[in-house]
Amino acid sequence: MKRRTLLVVVLLIGLLAALTMPAVTAQDEPFRLAIVAPSATNDLAFTQSMYEGLLAVQEEMGEENFEFTFLEGTFVVDDAEAAVGAWVTEDYDLIMAHGGQYSGIIENIAPEFPEQAFAFSSDVPLWDYENVFYYEGAAQEGGYVNGYMAASLSQTGVMGVVGPIEISDAKLYVDGFKAGAAAYGEENDREITVNVNYIGSFSDVALATEAAEAHIDNDADVLTGTAQIVVGPIGVAKDNGDVLWFGTQASHVELAGDVNVMNQLYHWDVILKMMIENVQNGVLGGEAYLLTFENEGLTMEVNPDHFGDDEDALEAFQAKVDELVEGIVSGDIVIFPEEE
Repeated sequence: MKRRTLLVVVLLIGLLAALTMPAVTAQDEPFRLAIVAPSATNDLAFTQSMYEGLLAVQEEMGEENFEFTFLEGTFVVDDAEAAVGAWVTEDYDLIMAHGGQYSGIIENIAPEFPEQAFAFSSDVPLWDYENVFYYEGAAQEGGYVNGYMAASLSQTGVMGVVGPIEISDAKLYVDGFKAGAAAYGEENDREITVNVNYIGSFSDVALATEAAEAHIDNDADVLTGTAQIVVGPIGVAKDNGDVLWFGTQASHVELAGDVNVMNQLYHWDVILKMMIENVQNGVLGGEAYLLTFENEGLTMEVNPDHFGDDEDALEAFQAKVDELVEGIVSGDIVIFPEEE
């Protein structure tokens, strides 16, 4: 009798565990996702971070439960629209347009297929479609930390930013970087100058390289930037030898080496899992998601190689970074006070 009771209890526990498993792992058929992006999956920026996020989701769910098609390097909008137009007929559970230049595609196609879930990279909802999710990174958070810590290391007090176009998370990052640098200057009674050059392109590496060189000619000893154009400025920093690099969106350590002090990392898997679970539960859109320090969609990566054998300097630097992150999460640090 005791054995039978024990068996019943074990079965009940197993049943309860099965019922409480995350929805993203409880489907008979694999979840199928298709995504189009303007740059390569190794662009050190927006596209690479999303690709890594999808791989993280696939690792967690299992390849048998999650499949994705990634169309990279699709900077021609007409080509992207053709791909999305084909995907809506191929039984994908979620179709993502990972780039601001694709807004017209979603605006035109989404209302024609109300039973198809879409996702578009925007920091604000653009339409009242019930089948479109929106997502963005609160890039100003890591921008602030990068700006503050970069100012603390700058010898000249001059830093240069190479931006693509003054929109979306690119603008958020740059504005956050400036705010962090200004905060350091105020707290330490030091004049800090941040020169910003938006080159008007997400892909013109040559122009970004020229912008970085111009910053150095104007006494900048710290550089930062965002989007796939960062390959150029990183090369400039490495070639110079005395210029530091602070990155965002993805890790730049492998390319930049020890001149790369720190990076803000995007973990898109945090919001991807939310979208997947919603779609599996019949919610096809109408919600917006934001990567933040608080939800661990954003993290700061300190490069120990920059500090060499100086473990005390590394420890002190990391402690200050942690303090800033905690301050932003708690609300003690307000990045843009005028917006309160």
